[in-house]
Amino acid sequence: MNIQKLEQILKDDNQPKFRLEQIQKAIFQDGISTWAEITTISKELREILEKEMKMLSFNVEKVLVSKNKSSAEALLKLNDGNFIESVLISPKPDSWSICVSCQVGCAMGCRFCATGKMGFKRNLTAEEITDQILFWRQYLKKFQNSKFKIKNYTISNIVYMGMGEPFLNWEEVSKSIKDLTNKKLFGLGSRSLSISTVGIAEGIEKMALEFPQINLAISLHFASDEKRTTYMPINKKDNLESLKQSLKKYFQISKRKVFLEYIMLDGINDSTRDAKMLADYIYSIGNRQLLHVNLIRYNSTPETSVENLHPSSKNQTQFFKKELEKLHISVTIRKSLGEEVQGACGQLAGRS
Repeated sequence: MNIQKLEQILKDDNQPKFRLEQIQKAIFQDGISTWAEITTISKELREILEKEMKMLSFNVEKVLVSKNKSSAEALLKLNDGNFIESVLISPKPDSWSICVSCQVGCAMGCRFCATGKMGFKRNLTAEEITDQILFWRQYLKKFQNSKFKIKNYTISNIVYMGMGEPFLNWEEVSKSIKDLTNKKLFGLGSRSLSISTVGIAEGIEKMALEFPQINLAISLHFASDEKRTTYMPINKKDNLESLKQSLKKYFQISKRKVFLEYIMLDGINDSTRDAKMLADYIYSIGNRQLLHVNLIRYNSTPETSVENLHPSSKNQTQFFKKELEKLHISVTIRKSLGEEVQGACGQLAGRS
């Protein structure tokens, strides 16, 4: 929501200063979805707001909900006609996480990612980023007693892991973080937020200085420069050595655990040798106790089908996990809750 525009409307209508706080509470904390629902302000002011401004910076084209009600994906149409996707996930009952997009498309071009096949179109504004959380809050409250049958519609975690690379839109992403942690707005704690990056060294160091309490996840996927460059072009600029040095600097500032995301690709990065290389790389960084590996079985999409990539089998994924555990690496296999609605890792493609 455009706070500056709201402030101007209230000023032009000679409203008292406390009116802004009343409206912000209703929208950001109470989860109302229309101006008419704000009963703490006059009918006349509600009508003015209805006429003068939209609550969200996009239109909701469709929402897909999984059969078990554990995930949902929204296709959102921006004011310029571009599309983005945002995902709601419930990893456990009455606990909700949101995967937000920060760009339309992505310039990184990872071969296994549907968003990467779109190419880069533009950055999202901080408003377009935070409005995704605002939308899901409204959605959960609206359907709490019907579609989802939930008791709690509070959002507990926000992950910048949707469409786009957060560190290539850092100005707007950092603005959105400040809004999300603003007690008068969303009021989320820094430790409830996570940034996921393909591994832009400069961005990692900048985040450590500006937001040391926010969680960091790195899409590593390969412990070999040769393989990583083949599937992730960013490795030509920020290779494994560059990432290692940025993480060492990161740990000098922050003692937060860092998550290394590792997509399991059949016959490509899932061998015993790959596990050994990954463990060796983690040991070389230092602070092994603060590095945790998330194994994710690859999710194929129509956009990435030309790459002829396949997920490692469940048995091979379990084997890989055990190989890492033998080497004393902290590791889990992450369940892809959004797969049914095409909202799992690497699947977002702004399909209109």
